[in-house]
Amino acid sequence: MLSLIRPLQSAESSERNLRVPLFVEKPPKITDVPAKLVPLEVLPPQPAQFAPSSTPAEGAPIHALSALVLVAVDSLWLVFDWVPPVWIVAIPFCFVAVFLPTFLIQKHLKKDSNGRALTFATLLAVLAAIPIPIAGTPVGLGLLAWTGLGKLLGKSSHK
Repeated sequence: MLSLIRPLQSAESSERNLRVPLFVEKPPKITDVPAKLVPLEVLPPQPAQFAPSSTPAEGAPIHALSALVLVAVDSLWLVFDWVPPVWIVAIPFCFVAVFLPTFLIQKHLKKDSNGRALTFATLLAVLAAIPIPIAGTPVGLGLLAWTGLGKLLGKSSHK
């Protein structure tokens, strides 16, 4: 029989050695117990209750003025792009210059909750703080299309 045994000190009595096997040649026996039948309870479906939304379901989630603030501040990276030492000041400036107006626009004009306005303000501020102009990239174009900036610029009316 091959088994390893090591002594352990008991907390109750340090004089007594306990031997605990680490390896066992045969696995322990598991008794066969028949499975129990458990009664199944099925509840009737409950009608879906929707929480009242603080914003209308239609329309863009980001106000067009928030997107315009992002485009305006983001275009400053064309100037800052060639002067990396200025980035120490420019990155926090761009973040704050987009975060504050976007939060206020989303909160008061779009009537978003504090959490939702904070989320969109943070998202747009982080995008503005990236030291490249993103408005001309596919990410920037997708974001501008998602915000519905075309509504702010106006549409041509079809008769």
